[in-house]
Amino acid sequence: MSEDVFSVLVGQPDAVTVLRRATVAAAQLTAGQPVAPGEMTHAWLFTGPPGSGRSVAAKAFAAALECENGYGCGACNGCRTTLHGTHADVRSVEPEGLSIGVTEVRALVVQAAGAPGGGRWQVVVIADADRLTESASNALLKAVEEPPDRTVFLLCAPSSHPDDVAVTIRSRCRLVPLRTPSAEAVAEVLVRGGVDDDTARWAAAASQGHVGRARWLARDSNARDRRKEVLEVPRSLTNLSACFTAAEKFIAASEAEADASLDGVADKETAELKQALGAGGTGKGAASAARGTAGIVKDLERRQKSRATRSRRDTLDRALIDLAAFYRDVLVSRVGAEVPRIHPDIAEVTGRAAAAWTPESVLRRLNAVLACREAIELNVKPKIAVEDMMISLWRG
Repeated sequence: MSEDVFSVLVGQPDAVTVLRRATVAAAQLTAGQPVAPGEMTHAWLFTGPPGSGRSVAAKAFAAALECENGYGCGACNGCRTTLHGTHADVRSVEPEGLSIGVTEVRALVVQAAGAPGGGRWQVVVIADADRLTESASNALLKAVEEPPDRTVFLLCAPSSHPDDVAVTIRSRCRLVPLRTPSAEAVAEVLVRGGVDDDTARWAAAASQGHVGRARWLARDSNARDRRKEVLEVPRSLTNLSACFTAAEKFIAASEAEADASLDGVADKETAELKQALGAGGTGKGAASAARGTAGIVKDLERRQKSRATRSRRDTLDRALIDLAAFYRDVLVSRVGAEVPRIHPDIAEVTGRAAAAWTPESVLRRLNAVLACREAIELNVKPKIAVEDMMISLWRG
């Protein structure tokens, strides 16, 4: 059973134990057998820090629920189609932009209200449930309060903001807390994927337990170059003018990275939608039909713009996390703490900074980075927040 659907969860033994027991109970329920109270329920909330694998855990559990062998074998048609996103009874929603709207949730709830086609479960997976709008939360609450017999809701939300999921929904869910995987566990996963030992250990440390980011750093030279640029920021802050220059470069690099990840996606989506709506037709009524679909295209463009904004902010936040880790390593060096460095490859640089700065000034710089992250989360314009941060870093 070591290679079942739950084997992809890195460093989460407690969560895996809970989910495996629930999978067995779910199989017993579909077979009409009695189940111990609490082993299986209709609503689950996966929480954890970024990179802990919340969505991965939800998808693995969904596959296990649809498993033809009853435990999440990973090889049957139910498991494979769920993992590939093509199972007819498994539906998911992710925020295209900064939030998940009521229209998307209502559509999911209606579809999930019917009996499962495969005779097992209807599964609804909501990634980033903390981004549900108030009306979307209300629509979901009604379904969670009175769920159909064979429908299971799997919600994911970061543990840093549990209050962002409505308490009325949280109170009806079974909580599955995930934790940040250890660097050793992440490195082991990378090695199994073909990454050499040294690169795997470095990427695991630099990613701070984020498996996806570790893979990205290990395999993408552009990602390593961007990280290097971020870590050179502290040395570039020599005067006030340099602060504004550094802020501009910092934001531009993050935006370029985000835009590269979405390169061509919007154009492809728009072309496919227009084709589906009959664009280019020359028959009778083609012109009036085209006018009637303009609103649909506009809605897609709005969602694409919102998605791009979210992608840019997420990328900027990752850069800020790297920068915060730099000052954390400086502080570790300054006080002589015997703990692993997050950026061991620049230990000489952090060591020189530790020798030059007092612990208090390092803490002020670290707090400036964290304050910038919080300001952006509160919708302060990134340019203003990053400029303010750079000036604080320069002043110390």
